[in-house]
Amino acid sequence: MTEQQRRLFFVTMFGLVFYLVGASFVQSFVTYPTWKAVGASEFQAYYGELSSRIVRTMVVPGVVEIVLTLALLRFRPRAIPAWPIAAALVLNIVRFVSTAINQSAVQAQLGAGGLSADAVDALIRGDYLTQAASLGRMLLYVWMMARVIHEPPRESSVPAREKIGTA
Repeated sequence: MTEQQRRLFFVTMFGLVFYLVGASFVQSFVTYPTWKAVGASEFQAYYGELSSRIVRTMVVPGVVEIVLTLALLRFRPRAIPAWPIAAALVLNIVRFVSTAINQSAVQAQLGAGGLSADAVDALIRGDYLTQAASLGRMLLYVWMMARVIHEPPRESSVPAREKIGTA
């Protein structure tokens, strides 16, 4: 991969991370709290529709991000050391594990038993670790982007046609 391709790959990852962090923040700080305003009789239908959409818009892209982060470790721009990418990967895994452990049980309860204000409150409280990991990941990507922006690509300082005559 050329340096330019590595930079383009990183910019794509940057966009994916910001998409996922934004979606996660909307889910946590907008959607979860408003569940209490949905009527108990309508909640099951609403929750069923929402759950299928979350898988497509957040879970699948989140798994793709983890896979691409592993590739980014290998194909990162020269301006980025490996450690912030590894740290972002760890934070992403923390986010997934936190969601799986803390939220899956509450989500299952809401899906099976219907609306419960206590369950929604537990979901919101348990989501702070997830959001802290997301925020940390986002800040790492901002720092990495600053490094990429401030360091010009160094593919080659001499055009190929000039190299031929200098041997």
